[in-house]
Amino acid sequence: MTPEPYELDVRPILRSGGEPFSAIMQAVNDLDSGQPLRLLATFEPVPLYGVLGKKGFDHAARGIGGGDWEVLFTPRAAASAAPAMPADPTAWPEPVRQLDNRDLDPPEPMVRTLAAVEELRPGEVLCALLCREPVFLLPELGKRGLAWSGGFEADGTTYRLLIRRTFEREAAE
Repeated sequence: MTPEPYELDVRPILRSGGEPFSAIMQAVNDLDSGQPLRLLATFEPVPLYGVLGKKGFDHAARGIGGGDWEVLFTPRAAASAAPAMPADPTAWPEPVRQLDNRDLDPPEPMVRTLAAVEELRPGEVLCALLCREPVFLLPELGKRGLAWSGGFEADGTTYRLLIRRTFEREAAE
């Protein structure tokens, strides 16, 4: 029997000009095994499909009127066998480089960050400071086999993103 979906309505966050990515990722992390996520948003969250797809979720979206969307993210059976990040970020070494991308206009923070991670050696960590959640950058990191962890700092205006180049062994797992 499939558990009831966890419902997350991010429309109030979006309407107030906020970024709901952290709330969405927290909800995903809090789901019970096999539990779907029902997301309500003010637009079709296409970039999220890739992010949650890499975490083992399929999606079904439909417009519900007034420009709002409902998306049901359903975990695939193999999701638990393929974690999104190969290692615990609290065990990562200190960053070898820090980028302050807070004063740059898109897409420059993404371009600059992707260029910098290409220079990382296996096991090295990069820290990027951003003024918003990097919803387009995160799927690109996954495509490149990089592990990442991020969230807003206590000030609520700085998004701190740690990116780690994995070792060959971790990437194969």
